[in-house]
Amino acid sequence: MQSANFSVATQFKHLSFTNFALSASKPRAYRTFRRSTAFLCRNHVNTPKPVYQDRQKLFNRIAPVYDQLNDVLSLGQHRIWKRMAVKWCQASAGQQALDVCCGSGDLAFRLAEAVGPSGQVVGLDFAQEMLDDADVRQASQAYGIRRHSANIQWVQGDAMQLPFPDCSFDAATMGYGLRNVPDVLQALKELHRVLKPGAKVAVLDFNNTDDQFIDWFQGFSLENIVVPAARLYGLAEEYEYLRPSIKRFATGKQQEKFARQAGFVKATHYEIGFGLMGTLVASKQ
Repeated sequence: MQSANFSVATQFKHLSFTNFALSASKPRAYRTFRRSTAFLCRNHVNTPKPVYQDRQKLFNRIAPVYDQLNDVLSLGQHRIWKRMAVKWCQASAGQQALDVCCGSGDLAFRLAEAVGPSGQVVGLDFAQEMLDDADVRQASQAYGIRRHSANIQWVQGDAMQLPFPDCSFDAATMGYGLRNVPDVLQALKELHRVLKPGAKVAVLDFNNTDDQFIDWFQGFSLENIVVPAARLYGLAEEYEYLRPSIKRFATGKQQEKFARQAGFVKATHYEIGFGLMGTLVASKQ
């Protein structure tokens, strides 16, 4: 693991998005890629694992207040961490970018700003309520989403089996999703598969730290600040899962190892937010 390095290179070749065919028969939040195209050539999931279904229901329940709680509980710092993730994945003008476990769209909106109007962003999540919220936010032009940003499409799907062909994207992000998948290695393999050669992914999540003080402070904050705040919204039970999920999550060093096993040639985990958060940055050869 390393401390955060803010310098990024942004020299990528402009590539078209002509491989992507979207169905216009449903509203944007419900659009899925046509089975008749190569986009669903493999790995479409119909029935998630039971534990995955539980998490899916959880995120559907918290969707209405998810953004407000994020702002309150992180004191707005989550916006900085997400911008760092976009810089680390090196998304640039004209590219195709993917945000896995996109939630209500924060990272996807930032990717859209990075790739610009000539680029394309796909936000994928397994919780339809989250995608609905993302679609409303995009349509409202609120939250600083600029009209000259890239086109964004929302897709309901599974991070364990991404419904995209090999080598489809120039850059990818994943925010607070890797911790919730049943198999970290499989999810990283899927990210590696859909990225083009030379592309990078930045995976932002809570940090399962080895530092005893940071671990204590993280636990104290979650149990005495986060859960009580969620209780005000009637969501204490939904947020109580955070602490045990973090303790079960791979450490930074383990994430680096998993990324290399998934096929990435370089993987570095950066501790950010005073060690409370972390970002895995991995490069495909």
